[in-house]
Amino acid sequence: MLEIDLASTPLRELNAALHGLRPDTNERHWIVDHPAGRHAIAAGLNVPITVEINGPVGYYCAGMNKHATVLINGSAGVGVAENMVSGFVHVAGDASQSAGATGRGGLLRIDGNASSRCGISMKGIDIVVKGSVGHMSAFMAQAGNLIVFGDAGDSLGDSIYEARLFVRGKVKSLGADCIEKPMRDEHKRALHAVLERAGFDGAIDPGEFRRYGSARQLYSFHVDNAGAY
Repeated sequence: MLEIDLASTPLRELNAALHGLRPDTNERHWIVDHPAGRHAIAAGLNVPITVEINGPVGYYCAGMNKHATVLINGSAGVGVAENMVSGFVHVAGDASQSAGATGRGGLLRIDGNASSRCGISMKGIDIVVKGSVGHMSAFMAQAGNLIVFGDAGDSLGDSIYEARLFVRGKVKSLGADCIEKPMRDEHKRALHAVLERAGFDGAIDPGEFRRYGSARQLYSFHVDNAGAY
């Protein structure tokens, strides 16, 4: 286990050390203290290691993550886990806007609330939010699952493609071409599988959620829908 104190070690030095690791490294558990809201901590990781950050982080923490587990013991700024490919990112606090944006894979868990545009243009990532999400979440979401234990703000799933949205609380409004869909057994099983991966171990009943997705009316241009494009 290696412990890095960002109060005395430059962030560039930490990230350079992380980027220099090989997949067979023995240095698999890193502790980062005093992050103090610095940006791009542990961004661009490409090895199966664990990075535990004790405190709040700034923009794009764990962005472009691949293989790694990043544990943030605090809140996160804009774009946490943005464009991640695989691995696991866990935010113990709240997340600012665009959490998990354009994510292609992996799992993002947020224990607090997520601000606007959570999961925007997601392309395969699974996102679990124990709190609520802000407006325009899952905008143009293409694939993956967004699971919200709390409420969702305005325009949920606007211009959505084939991502699946599960919300246990209230939805303020649905965006263009997003509708509520039946919650069949197959969807409950899929929801349960993601929750289990996120560490909830069957403690949450999938039947308490409602499912939302694309009405598939905007896939091809039609003049009657011109105002929705």
